[in-house]
Amino acid sequence: METRIALIGIIVENMDAVEHLNRLLHEYGEYIIGRMGIPCRERNVSIISVALDAPQDVVNALSGKIGRLQGVSAKTVYSNVKGGVSLAADGRPQSRQHHI
Repeated sequence: METRIALIGIIVENMDAVEHLNRLLHEYGEYIIGRMGIPCRERNVSIISVALDAPQDVVNALSGKIGRLQGVSAKTVYSNVKGGVSLAADGRPQSRQHHI
């Protein structure tokens, strides 16, 4: 299965949505390479970036679910780097190999 490197940029304006957002990120955790959160207390918003290595449909599903949260905006950027994933018997990714 082909995967892509992607970055989801998230702006959280409704702090009540944070718990649901964290549940979504945990649900997709096997695809997350890393994440960084920056609180902007002066404006009462949080800025989060999530780097993923996942099939494009998985990235689209996560980004769409995040964008449907009240008071949360999400935009996705894709890299041209693609790779394959070896799947375990349970369908989970085992290792990733990337080619430019």
